[in-house]
Amino acid sequence: MLDIKPEQCLGARAMLRLTRGDLAEAAQVAIATLADFEAGKRTPHPRTLAAIRSALESAGVEFIAENGGGAGVRLKKERGEA
Repeated sequence: MLDIKPEQCLGARAMLRLTRGDLAEAAQVAIATLADFEAGKRTPHPRTLAAIRSALESAGVEFIAENGGGAGVRLKKERGEA
């Protein structure tokens, strides 16, 4: 599983128009934990990161691995989109 970076989390939340509270609730993590992660103050436990990632993916984004072009995040392509 790919770790996510604070910038990816912030970008994903912005794309999905989720508040920090919305994401914290969906991932079942404390808002303070999410705020500290997004601010780069600390890295949560692996299971907490996995919960954040899973909640964002379930809401409609996919994470892009670091492949020379840098890690990223994008909205999932809907079926039938060109």
